[in-house]
Amino acid sequence: MAKRMLLMLGVVVLLIAGLGFVKFKQVQTAIQAGASFQPPPDAVTSIVARQEQWPGTLAAIGTVEAVHGVTVSADLPGTVAKITFESGQYVHEGDVLVELDTRQERAQLAALEAQRDLAKVTYGREEQLASAGVISRSEYDQAAAQQKATEANVAETRATIERKTIRAPFSGILGIRKVNLGQYLAGGAPIVSLQSLNPVYVDFGVPQQELGRLKIGQALRVTTEQISGAVFTGRVNALDSVVDEATRNVQVQATLPSPEGRLRPGMFAQVELGVGESRNVIPLPASAISYAPYGDSVFVITDMKDPKGNAYRGVRQQFVKIEGSKGDQVAVISGLKPGDEVVTSGVFKLRNGSAVQVNNTVQPENNPAPKPEDS
Repeated sequence: MAKRMLLMLGVVVLLIAGLGFVKFKQVQTAIQAGASFQPPPDAVTSIVARQEQWPGTLAAIGTVEAVHGVTVSADLPGTVAKITFESGQYVHEGDVLVELDTRQERAQLAALEAQRDLAKVTYGREEQLASAGVISRSEYDQAAAQQKATEANVAETRATIERKTIRAPFSGILGIRKVNLGQYLAGGAPIVSLQSLNPVYVDFGVPQQELGRLKIGQALRVTTEQISGAVFTGRVNALDSVVDEATRNVQVQATLPSPEGRLRPGMFAQVELGVGESRNVIPLPASAISYAPYGDSVFVITDMKDPKGNAYRGVRQQFVKIEGSKGDQVAVISGLKPGDEVVTSGVFKLRNGSAVQVNNTVQPENNPAPKPEDS
């Protein structure tokens, strides 16, 4: 009985040992297969780096501002009696825009003019009597003062009537009308905006380290997405006297013509300022750059070997310095050399040594002067 149990126990031990050995060999085989496994190459697009000469420019983002721009408002309270303009109309300096009701002031003016005429007659009479010594000097002075007071009252009322006729302070284009006939306006109530649209200002900021490269009268080019294909030229007319503590930028103001008022206040503008000699750069599509806080980089395609010595096409991460952009392109000024093959799309999934397969059937945009279809 004991021998039978020992025999059964030996068989079980042998069976377990055999199963364990088989499993060990399977795991060992899997580890070896994993060590030698090569993931499939990533599909990417590429471009061969080439050197170009770009003019020394400084790019900035600005905003169009009117040289003259105000909201015309009522100087004094009153009821709108007449409106002589239409929304969006061009007006000249001095053109009447709105007339407020002045019937009460005109009635007051008639009464004051009558008082002034009486005071003038009384003053003349008192002057003759004072010359003859009939009245005292104080009575004569009172008549003179009364005449001047009535003249001042008449002038004040006339000024009030004039101020209730609201005129364009300068030539420009009106905005949307904000008043209606018969409406009561409080003092300071807005009537319509008025903007002088030729010429215009463009205000933009530049980093403080670029301040030494700027000067009054410097030429610049301005483009805006709202007016496709149009390029406006102007000159710097003012540099701010302080540096913004929050952004460390200096505000710059330029003046440029705006034919037919095409540039409107508030428009977003792209400014290109010439600040020096031309420089050699390697232009790449913006999609080729991997931006990171510790430095910008690209992936260069090169011939590599795996641990077994097998050759393959892989990528090497290369840190670069970029400075400036033009359309879809960014300018690389160091870190690359002409002839390097650079990955232009799919950089987010790559790492050093990754195998790649180049397929340039569809490539990212690389146009220095793109013209979007919906612009």
